[in-house]
Formats: sequence, C-alpha cells, structure tokens
Amino acid sequence: MSLINGYMLHDVVVTGDNGTIDGQGLLWWDRFNSHSLKHSRPHLVEFVSSEDVTVSNLTFLNAPAYTIHSVYCSHVYINKVTATTSPESPYTIGIVPDSSDNVCIQDSSISMGYDAISLKSGWDEYGISYARPTANVQIQNVYLKAASGASISFGSEMSGGISDVVVRDAHIHNSLSGVAFRTTKGRGGYMKEIDVSNINMVNVGVAFLANGSFGTHPDSGFDANAYPLVSHIMLHDIVGENISIAGEFFGTKESPFTSVLLSNISLSMNSDSPDDDDSWQCSYVEGSSESVVPEPCFELKGFESSYGRAVAL
Repeated sequence: MSLINGYMLHDVVVTGDNGTIDGQGLLWWDRFNSHSLKHSRPHLVEFVSSEDVTVSNLTFLNAPAYTIHSVYCSHVYINKVTATTSPESPYTIGIVPDSSDNVCIQDSSISMGYDAISLKSGWDEYGISYARPTANVQIQNVYLKAASGASISFGSEMSGGISDVVVRDAHIHNSLSGVAFRTTKGRGGYMKEIDVSNINMVNVGVAFLANGSFGTHPDSGFDANAYPLVSHIMLHDIVGENISIAGEFFGTKESPFTSVLLSNISLSMNSDSPDDDDSWQCSYVEGSSESVVPEPCFELKGFESSYGRAVAL
C-alpha cells in the first residue's frame, strides 16, 4: 500500500510549506534489482477513483516506484512539487496520471530514475474493457530529468486511450529520451490530439521517440489484433542542445502512426551523433514538417510512404 493513499475521496488537499516526505525507496530498489518486482512495489502517493485532488508545495524523495499516482480520478491539480530519486533507481516514475481526466501539472521539478511524467490508461484487454481514458491534461512550466527513460512519456499502458493533452514550457535535461510515445500490438486504445510546444532540451539522448513495439503483456489473454491508434501528434517550437539522436519513429505495418506534425524545431547535435541523414529514423509513420533542423526523415516531410506511395501533401 502507498504511504499516502485514498479511495473514492472528494476534495482532498495534500500540501505543506515545502516540507519533505521521504519514501526511503532503497530497500525496494534492491529487491527490484534482485527479483524484477516491477509491479509489486508501493507508490508514495496514490489516489483511486477520487475527485478534486490537490498535491502542492511539497518535496518528495526516494519513492519506491511512482511518486504521485492518480487512477480513475478527475480534476487532479499538482502544483509546486519537487520529486527526486537516485538516477540509478530502477523504474521510478515521478507523476503518473492513469485513466484520469482534467489533470493539471505545473510549476514542478521532477528528477527520476526512469520517467519524469508518464501518462497511462490501462493495460491490454483490461484497459480496453474498462475504457477509462486519460484526457484533458495540461502540463506546463516543469523541469524534468529522466536518467534511463523519458522526461515526458505516453504509454506503453494506454489501452483506455490518451487524448487532448497540452505540454508547454518544459525544460528537459540529462535524459535518455525527451518525449516518448510507447505502445505495442495488443494494446488497442489510442494516443491522439497531443500538442507539445515551447520545450527546451539539453543533454538528451533521443529528443523524440515513438515506438510501436514497446512493452510486455500482463498475461496471454490479450488480443493480438488490437492495434493501437497513434495520430495527430504536434511537436513544435522546440530547441535542443547536445542531442544525440533527433527522432526515432517506428510505427507498425498494421497501424502506422499518422498525422505527426513537426514545426519550428532546432536541435544542435553532439559530436557523437550520426550524420544528419541518420539523425532521424522512421518506419511506418506519416506526417509533415516545416522549419525543422536537422532535416527529418522522408516520411515526415509531407509524403505518405508507408505503403510505397510518394504523394506530396
């Protein structure tokens, strides 16, 4: 059970004068490394099926797994929060809106071993049947670091759907990936209508990642023909310094990623990065771009190419 938890609550405020809550996660991290207990560790703060939840003006240290986890919640407000774990901590994630709607995360600093902010909405057939999406999420003015994951991630558990997300004014640094979209066959669901803008990246491995073959399944009951929809993703007004790879977009043949829109992006690559021709890697993705440096892959230049076509849009 999480240190602070609530079920079916209304009008909840967890706040303080920047007081500190230390989850002392080292014991759990050691157990994870020994036994791969990814899904059996407690979180630091967790609310389930609750409404009007505020977490503000607090510092959280060393969460065993997630720092703040909202599941089946509405109207969640996270403001002026600092969340930190060791860069070596395994699969620690900062803030996780999970099948939750009307979520606002702002004015916060998050530094995690894996992902800083991760949006989720259910796992395979269970998420599909429950059908509770994560929607209407606003993330702004955040400082993010993700040692072995992504500063902002979507999925891979996204079977209930993720949509209508706005991310702006984010500072991403010292992260393996900047913005990541993760899913795989059998997930179903969708990730769509996502707008990411006004982002500053420094010392990031892969600036943008979209992977259609990422993640595992909880059991053998998933539908292998439940293909996820990834569409209408907008990435614009973004600058980066000391970037290793600009983008990796790998959709699937059965359900290519579509309507990926890139504009006004300028990434300064580091000395170890591949040549400009290889700084973007793409397959089974369709989209368009304008004023993007380095120049994106052919599939993101306004051509449809996943099925051998080359038609100017």
